[in-house]
Amino acid sequence: MELFSKETKTALQAQEAALRLAFAPIAFQATRALRDFGILEVISNSGPEGLTIEEVLEKVKLSRYAVRVLLEAGLGMELLIVSEEKKYILTKTGYFIQHDRLTRINMDFSQDICYLGMNHLKESLEEGRPAGLKELGPWDTIYPGLPLLPPEIGKSWFDFDHYYSDLAFPQALQIVFANKPRTLLDIGGNTGKWTLACTKHDDNVRVTMFDLPGEIEIAAQKMKDEGVADRVSFHEANILDESLPFPQGFDAIWMSQFLDCFSEEQIVSILKRCREALTENGTIYILEPFWNRQRFKSAAFSLQQTSLYFTAMANGNSQMYHTDDFFKCIADAGLRIVEENNQMGLNYTLLKCQK
Repeated sequence: MELFSKETKTALQAQEAALRLAFAPIAFQATRALRDFGILEVISNSGPEGLTIEEVLEKVKLSRYAVRVLLEAGLGMELLIVSEEKKYILTKTGYFIQHDRLTRINMDFSQDICYLGMNHLKESLEEGRPAGLKELGPWDTIYPGLPLLPPEIGKSWFDFDHYYSDLAFPQALQIVFANKPRTLLDIGGNTGKWTLACTKHDDNVRVTMFDLPGEIEIAAQKMKDEGVADRVSFHEANILDESLPFPQGFDAIWMSQFLDCFSEEQIVSILKRCREALTENGTIYILEPFWNRQRFKSAAFSLQQTSLYFTAMANGNSQMYHTDDFFKCIADAGLRIVEENNQMGLNYTLLKCQK
C-alpha cells in the first residue's frame, strides 16, 4: 500500500494527468493505429536518425493527412519526438508499444475484449452484473462463451489469461510436487495447460480437470494428442452449483488465477468444498496476482484496472483482490495458509493452504 499512500504530483502535473485521462480512449485508439498501420515499426527500423513524413509515406499505405494526424498525436502521447530536420524518432514509450509483448497482449485484450463493453461500466456497477458482456455475446458470464468467441477475439483473451500465470508454472511445479502428490484436482483448468504440465512433470500423478463443458472438450482433445489421456480424467460441472459435489480424495488441489473470477461469498463456498475434497493431509495451492503484493506501481495499476474487466465483462462481482479481503475468505472456509511465496513468475503469489 506504500505505492498509493502519498501525493506525488505538483498541481500542473496533476492537471496534465487529468487531461490525459479525459482523452484516454482517443489516445488508446490512436496508439493502436500507429502500431497496427506499421508507422511505429518503420520509424523504429530507422533507428536514431528517424524519418520525415515523406519517408513514412513511402513505407505505409495511408494518405498524407492520415499519417500527419497520427504522427502529431504520437508526439503528444510521447511515443515520438521530432528533430530539427522534422524527422520523427521513436521514444522509449513508443518502443514498448511496438516491441514489448506484455504491452501488446494488454492492448489487444483491452481492445478486443473490453473496449466496447466498458461503455456499460456504470450500469454494471449499479446492477451487479456484467452489462458490457452483451457486446461479445448473449451469456450471463463470459466463461461459457470463451470457446464460442471468434478466433481472433478468443486469442486476445487466452493470450492475456495465460501470459502471466504461465510464467509461474515452472516454479510452481517444483513446489507442488515436492510432496509427490499422487492425485491432483485442477479446478478451472481452462485449456489444460497446467494439467498437461503436471503429467509431463511426474509420470505417476493422476489429474482430474474440473471445468465447464466447452473448456473440457478442448482440453480432452489436447490430452489425447499428447498421449496422456490415460492419466487424466474430467469433472464437468458449474462450480457455482452447490448441489453438485466435488470429486473426493485428492492429495493436492490447484487453482491458478481462478478464484479472482468469483465474489467473496462464492470464494468461501468453493474453498469449503475444496476442503472436503482433500485427503486429511492434502494441500490446496492457490496462484493469484494480488495488487497489493506488486513491487511496481504499473503492475498494481494493471491489476486494479483488470478488476473492472470482471465488473463490466466477466461476471459483475469479482476482482483482482487485496490480500486482506482474500485471506479472510480462506479463513472463513476453515483453511489456514501454511506458506506464502510472493516471487512467482512476473507478479504472482502462491499460497499453500491446509485444513
